[in-house]
Amino acid sequence: MLVAAASTPFSLSFAVFTRSRSFRVSATLSREPSPLLRAAHHTVDSYVKSGMVVGLGSGEASDLAIRYLGHQLRSGSVQDVVGVPMSARSASEAAKYGVPLKHFRDDFQIDFAFHDADAVEEGTLVSVIGRRRTTEEDDYILRQKSIVKAADEAVFMVKEELYKSGLEGSIPVLVQSLNWLAIAEEIDDLYLGEAEVWRRASVGDAGPLGGDFPIVTSDGHNILDVIFTTPIPSLANVAKSLDNIDGVVDHGLVIKTRCTVVIAGEREVRTVTLQTSAVEDGV
Repeated sequence: MLVAAASTPFSLSFAVFTRSRSFRVSATLSREPSPLLRAAHHTVDSYVKSGMVVGLGSGEASDLAIRYLGHQLRSGSVQDVVGVPMSARSASEAAKYGVPLKHFRDDFQIDFAFHDADAVEEGTLVSVIGRRRTTEEDDYILRQKSIVKAADEAVFMVKEELYKSGLEGSIPVLVQSLNWLAIAEEIDDLYLGEAEVWRRASVGDAGPLGGDFPIVTSDGHNILDVIFTTPIPSLANVAKSLDNIDGVVDHGLVIKTRCTVVIAGEREVRTVTLQTSAVEDGV
């Protein structure tokens, strides 16, 4: 069912796919697919075409999408698809399920990419990535963002409760490690009373300073988690403010104009597409 877009400065198109929609699933899957499984299958069925170079995201829904893509390749439903993994996790899943791989380079032409979003701002579709799921993922925020932004079109898969306006919670910020404390203090002053700033630790919960073993990425960066305790009016404004701070390398906010969000609901899968951006500096 197609629902007309709302009257806004940009156009959002909506589509709804209920449980009655048939899925091509293997006999080992349950009769009642989980919301993320339905979202993953919809993403592959609707957007991945033969001959594509596809950015393979990281996270629970992306794992399911990679496995299903491997099944579709083995069955011949799609052919000659090459994956570009966003993390060691997605590379491992692709290798296990038979998806051919290429490693990312800046000059790659990527037709399509999918990825798990930690949260998506309703209306603008600005997405948050890089919130901690496992310590193995901490080193891949830059690669994930680079592959998503390099793709001609991208899909973010997100749980229904994490697609809303006025989001709260953490936004990861990669910073130069030598002067991380000064950068953290500047961010703290910027969002005084609205957010807390913690340096991400490599082991356990080590407090705001990250303890004796803070995360240091392979590029030598620390990760600050800017934890908003009040609703954020605009993620685009947060992105712009962070970009203007000296020493901030990048952050987990993704602004992309050719973007679709696949929302995994308990009863249905919905898609929301941003056709014309209302956010400046999108890709």
